[in-house]
Amino acid sequence: MLEDLEYTVVDGNRKDHVISLYTLSTCGFCKKAMAFLGKEGFAYRYIHVDLIPLERKTAIKKALKDSFKQDVAFPFAVIDDSTHLVGFIEPDWKLSLGIKD
Repeated sequence: MLEDLEYTVVDGNRKDHVISLYTLSTCGFCKKAMAFLGKEGFAYRYIHVDLIPLERKTAIKKALKDSFKQDVAFPFAVIDDSTHLVGFIEPDWKLSLGIKD
């Protein structure tokens, strides 16, 4: 289901992870997460969940919750189809993406 979505793809030099980002277009933390990925040079894809039809949004949230056994909040990042991050806490993102200070 999640693979059939129309993501916006952002190119980057770092392609060592497959990153899918679920965001809200008006969310400040979502914008910080996207800026962080851009600053670090990661390629990623995203979808603004608030800009799609309600039934599709509901299906996305259910699929994420079923897959990762966690309530969905934004941003919601899926890394390599196995790890997930909820919200934007930079140290957690650095750790999950293998970024060393």
